[in-house]
Amino acid sequence: MKKIKIEVNGTSVEKEVPDNTLLSTFLREHLNLTGTHIGCDTSQCGACVVHVNGNSLKSCTALAADIEGSKVVTIEGLALNGKMHPMQEAFKKLHGLQCGFCTPGMVMSAIDLLQKNKNPSDTEIRDWLEGNICRCTGYQNIVAAVKEASTKM
Repeated sequence: MKKIKIEVNGTSVEKEVPDNTLLSTFLREHLNLTGTHIGCDTSQCGACVVHVNGNSLKSCTALAADIEGSKVVTIEGLALNGKMHPMQEAFKKLHGLQCGFCTPGMVMSAIDLLQKNKNPSDTEIRDWLEGNICRCTGYQNIVAAVKEASTKM
């Protein structure tokens, strides 16, 4: 067991967890932040993407103990004063989702992209989101949502 202290969605959290606890499991089972989805447990689908110290990370690839002292933002931490993040608004407006399972990871990955590239091309968006699998949308509306959000972020 290891005692970890991290900041999650702006709140300091200190918990004791088994050494082998994945960040995704920690968020879901220890903090009840179930917006971080677990789709594959093999780092293939991207449904578990969160931000750690400002960068997107597949949370099924990191141990909670290894992010000691870090700042984590989950999909639940994006809204500000009850208002959705511009990327969430764009996904809603342009229907960049269907079943919604991949959406949290897509949104978190797309925000990271726009923090690094303010005006990506369609190809750059598709390349960036390559590690996020959606089985419903065909991606066109996701790309459109990212383009829309890029004008508002």
